[in-house]
Amino acid sequence: MKFKDYYETLGVPRNATQDDVKRAYRKLARKFHPDVSKDPDAEVRFKELGEAYAVLKDPEKRAAYDQMGSQWKTGQDFQPPPGWDAGFEFSGGAFGGAAGTDHSDFFEALFGRHVGGGPRAPRHAQGQDHHAKVLIDLVDAYHGAQRGISLRMPVLDAQGRVTMQERTLDVRIPKGVRAGQHLRLAGQGGPGVGDGAAGDLYLEIVFKPDPQFRADGRDVYVNLPLAPWEAALGASVMAPTPEGPVQLTIPPASVAGRQLRLKGRGIPGTPPGDLYVMLAIALPPADSEAAQEAYRTMAKAFDFNPRQALEG
Repeated sequence: MKFKDYYETLGVPRNATQDDVKRAYRKLARKFHPDVSKDPDAEVRFKELGEAYAVLKDPEKRAAYDQMGSQWKTGQDFQPPPGWDAGFEFSGGAFGGAAGTDHSDFFEALFGRHVGGGPRAPRHAQGQDHHAKVLIDLVDAYHGAQRGISLRMPVLDAQGRVTMQERTLDVRIPKGVRAGQHLRLAGQGGPGVGDGAAGDLYLEIVFKPDPQFRADGRDVYVNLPLAPWEAALGASVMAPTPEGPVQLTIPPASVAGRQLRLKGRGIPGTPPGDLYVMLAIALPPADSEAAQEAYRTMAKAFDFNPRQALEG
């Protein structure tokens, strides 16, 4: 997927006001409208202009897009970093664009799952629901936690430029929460109109990238390196879990990729998930004469060809 510089597409600087964005779009849209332009690429250009305008005219989409920073250039290979949109607060409605709109893969990768920008009732109505994605540690799902969550909400200042309004909420993370689950904070969304009640805030849970553990639903996976003799002969070793290390028996003749299931040691719930220990074989380095001699002895002791299946 290639990065798209929407500011470059519309020919405006990153600090352009919303009025600047609108004027630039209208001027270029007239120039490249397929019914008017003689340019052979007019239809493609017109579609690109529409997509850029759909992002930059909306303070919420624009603020999320600006999170990428200015270091990316048009045409560079691009994947959104994990959790890139965490901490952004969006108002209710359909953030991904109108139904049937043919947006690029780049647009869909950034905005396909968000919400935002719905209309408000004019007199007395409940406030809009707001949505935000928050990153938590996997261990918080095991024990529950009380966390201060910082959120940023894009708003327009008096000059028509997008600024970020920040707030911090004290949030209870319940034990057993899963990635993708939404926590509802009643009355923490947009203010009501007239006598209308405030909307709610929905927090989507995402686990922070962890160097050891990976969650899939309530199940958790961890890689466990073994020495060759531990895998071949069996052993009793300490294995990491999100709740602390446990003693684990390695069966003899274990091979790389084997899974050992620790029932009920995944994310708590009814029923709880399981913890899967993925075995890997770690080879000691041949960094001394004694170590090299040990490998030579092994080579003589075993009639073993690891590529036999390939040669067959």
